[in-house]
Amino acid sequence: MLKAGKFKLAGATAMAVIMVGSFGLFGCSSTSAEEAQPAEEQTTTEQAFEPQEQVQLQIFAANSLEKALNEVQALYTEQTGVTFADTQYEASGTLNEMLGGGATADIEITASKGTMDDAVEEGYVDEGTRFDMFTNDLVIVAGTDSDIDEMTLEEAASGDYKIAVGDDNVPAGNYAKQALSTVGAWVDDEGTVGPESDGKGGTFDGTPLEGKVTEGKSVGDVCSYANTGDVDLAFVYSSDVYRFGNVKIVGTVPADACKAIVYPAAVCANTENADAAQAFLDWAVSDEDALKIWQEWGFELA
Repeated sequence: MLKAGKFKLAGATAMAVIMVGSFGLFGCSSTSAEEAQPAEEQTTTEQAFEPQEQVQLQIFAANSLEKALNEVQALYTEQTGVTFADTQYEASGTLNEMLGGGATADIEITASKGTMDDAVEEGYVDEGTRFDMFTNDLVIVAGTDSDIDEMTLEEAASGDYKIAVGDDNVPAGNYAKQALSTVGAWVDDEGTVGPESDGKGGTFDGTPLEGKVTEGKSVGDVCSYANTGDVDLAFVYSSDVYRFGNVKIVGTVPADACKAIVYPAAVCANTENADAAQAFLDWAVSDEDALKIWQEWGFELA
């Protein structure tokens, strides 16, 4: 939209130059008020055409978006001049805790519907601006040097392997626990299974995975446990394989074993830059070059 504005401005300026030139050619030399604007009016007119000062947007986003979103933001700055504050990448639950603690942001992008539901309920975001931005897959990975090449969910949950999942603040961990509950390897406190569970609380005790699970505070931690060999297998998003490297996909969790993996986005409720924030989100899911970046990092539009 900013580019279009510039083109309109350029066109208006060019037309004004042509008109002034035309008057000169025809010898118009009258000193009436219609010909010559007072200096004060000229200044006011010039100021009206000056580009408005660009805002700086603050985004709170799920950890798994970091590398892709950094590239997308750089592209947006190049195209529009809009800049970004130091984007905060954290587990989705942590993002809500930050907003609840008084932190301010213009946009929040989480890695699960549940955390965005919480943000809406707590009044952190404007519900009317909420939409599902991306989808992702939950995969089972091993270190690149691992001898494991193929793995099913049932095999991963058998107790023959040490595994890593995200903790309760990490949506990828919630999805992993939902999936593991379908094969008896994690028990929900309320007795629900698979997509019916929120993947929080619960326990591995009394299951084949008791004593064999390491929980990480971020998907980066979870990937690193597999990369270093601290565990045999880890449950992360497919996009995390692009982002962190040094792990390989050895299995994909069945889609019906957990809730649909989506990344909702919304404009924050207390932002002073609501229009600019919405403009960025609209652009991010429609600009061809931005879409290429998302795809390169393993994200698909919802």
